[in-house]
Amino acid sequence: MDIRTRATTIHVRERGSGEPALVFLHYWGGSSRTWDAVVGELSSAHRSIAVDHRGWGNSAAPEQGYTIADLANDAHDVIEALKLSRYVLVGHSMGGKVAQLLASRRPEGLQGVVLVAPSPPSPMVLPDEQRAAMAAAYDSRESIEWVLDNVLSANPLTPALREQVIADSLRGAPQARAAWPNAAMLEDITHEVSSINVPVLVVAGELDQVDRVDTLRAELLPRIAGSRLQVLAGTGHLSPLEAPSALAAIIRQFVGELGAS
Repeated sequence: MDIRTRATTIHVRERGSGEPALVFLHYWGGSSRTWDAVVGELSSAHRSIAVDHRGWGNSAAPEQGYTIADLANDAHDVIEALKLSRYVLVGHSMGGKVAQLLASRRPEGLQGVVLVAPSPPSPMVLPDEQRAAMAAAYDSRESIEWVLDNVLSANPLTPALREQVIADSLRGAPQARAAWPNAAMLEDITHEVSSINVPVLVVAGELDQVDRVDTLRAELLPRIAGSRLQVLAGTGHLSPLEAPSALAAIIRQFVGELGAS
């Protein structure tokens, strides 16, 4: 389904029914289908909406507008268009930073937030050489395979999932691929996230080399009151693909606790 937002057209994949709804936001290089296995385990009890960020998957790719605020606006417009009255945001990596900013606005109906291997709210500062290498990470099949094997994952993916990651990364619009390493990951939203007033669960991969457990403990948890951390053993940055059942179980328990409270 395609939804017209205030600035572009966003593609979403929807499954299941039940409240609260779950709104899934993917990582830099992924798409809505990054969440397929997780959604498959949760959609029997929850309406599940997975979003393609602008410039990724089947969403439109405007020439400009790839700040964290732009992506948060898109997600909020999708939520409004679908008339979600009670929902939980689930954001992975870049999508986690988007979820933080959106939650900081205290939108009506938001019940809680699950941040999966999230980029922290503080700027991620890299040496110029490393940033340039990151910006070129999705330029070719070979470069994607190297990043997948040496940075993103701690466990081998199935051949089908491996091809999915490669295809999603290659499909990203050039302006979307460039925006994260060169601008959005440098944005500072530390002041904004102090306004988050719903329960927040941070799920980190024990072996994550991108958003490390120690980084999240230092840069994220102290800035969001009441947030708590759960570590997925033996898992890298791509937990929605590496450990979808374990991640789905964590999300299910968190949402259940929201209902109980």
